[in-house]
Amino acid sequence: MPRVFIPPAVRELVGGAETVDAEGSNVRAVLDDLERRFPGTKERFVENGELRPGMSVVVGGAFSSLGLLHRVGPDDEVHFLPTLGGG
Repeated sequence: MPRVFIPPAVRELVGGAETVDAEGSNVRAVLDDLERRFPGTKERFVENGELRPGMSVVVGGAFSSLGLLHRVGPDDEVHFLPTLGGG
């Protein structure tokens, strides 16, 4: 089952946990599972059906350009990170 690393600002919605196991074969399904179990979590990551602006997702150690459509394997780690900018 994929393991989701929960950002500090969202942990109050998951009982303070740093990680949560979630079901799903892509990032959207993983977030849907989190939302079923921990209402309010999905809106922290998704806006208008896409990842929130300024949010990136890392699946299995690789930054995803597919966002919510990125496939997630049963042993993958999923991290939501703020997008870094600058020059």
